[in-house]
Amino acid sequence: MLTGLARRQLLQATPSSSRSISSPAEALSFHPSSKASSSKSVLPGSSNEPATAQAERTLRRFWKSVNLVQDPNDQSWTIQLDKRTLKTPSLTPIKLPKEKVLAATLIAQEWDSQNQILKPHSLPITSLASRALDGLSDPAIAPQVVQELTRYLHTDTVVYAEEGKSNALTRLQEAHWTPLIQWAEKYFNVPINVAAGQLFNQQPKETVQKLQEVVSAYDPWRLAGFERSVMASKSYIIGLGLAEGFLTVEEAALAAHVEVQSQIERWGEVEDTHDVDHQDIRVRLGSSAVIMAPLPVQ
Repeated sequence: MLTGLARRQLLQATPSSSRSISSPAEALSFHPSSKASSSKSVLPGSSNEPATAQAERTLRRFWKSVNLVQDPNDQSWTIQLDKRTLKTPSLTPIKLPKEKVLAATLIAQEWDSQNQILKPHSLPITSLASRALDGLSDPAIAPQVVQELTRYLHTDTVVYAEEGKSNALTRLQEAHWTPLIQWAEKYFNVPINVAAGQLFNQQPKETVQKLQEVVSAYDPWRLAGFERSVMASKSYIIGLGLAEGFLTVEEAALAAHVEVQSQIERWGEVEDTHDVDHQDIRVRLGSSAVIMAPLPVQ
C-alpha cells in the first residue's frame, strides 16, 4: 500500500509549466498562470526602470533608504526606495490599501533588511503583492486560478487517513486533521469525504461548488495568500483554515507536516532537510497570513 506521502507525490504531479525561479524579478511575479510581462520598453539604467528590474539586473542593493508612504487622498500605502516607488516587474506600483498597513510595513522591512547582495527568497510578502497586482487583479486570470486550485480538494493531504500505520501518525492526524475537517464541514455546511487506505478520493460536487464560490469571492490579496498557502501545504482545507482565521500560522504548519513529523518521531531528524523545511513552511504560510488578514480600520 502506498504511504500518504507517496500517494500525494503521485497525485500532485508538478505542472509541466512550472520552472525554477532564477532571478529577483521572477521571484516577485512568477506563477505558471500569470499573464505575460509588460510589453513596455524600458531601457536598463533609465530613470523609469522599476526597482525590481534594476535589482534583477544588478543583483545588488542600489538604494540607501526605504520609506513607507501613505497617500493623503485614499490612505493607501506605497514603498519608496530612495524616493522611487517600488513597482512590480510589470511596472505596476506596489500600492496597498490602507487596511494592509502590516503587509506594507513588512514589505518595507524586507527591502530595508537586504544587504549588498539581494536575496529573492527573503522577499516573500513583496512577491505576494506582485502576484496580487500583476496577476490576480486580472479578471481573466483569477477564475482560472480558482479552478486550478480546486484540484487540490481531491488530493488534499488531510482527507487521506492512514490505516494500520504508526501510533505517532494516527495521533498526529487526529490532533491536527480531524478538528480541521470537522470545522470545515460545519463552517461551510458541506460534507467532506475522508478516505482510509485508498489511493483516490473524490469530493462531492456540492462541496466543490460551494468551496469554489467561497474562494471566488476573495479579493486579489486574499486569493494570492490562499494560493500560496494551498500550494505550500498541499492542502485546500488547510488553506481555507488559514484564510478564514480558524488556523494560526503555527497550527497550519503543524497540520501540513503531520506525515513528516511522524517520520521524525520514528527515525529522527535529517539535518539540512527537516530543519530547513520546518522554517520554509512557516515563512510561506506566514507571508500568506500577512497578505490575507487586514488590521481593523479605526
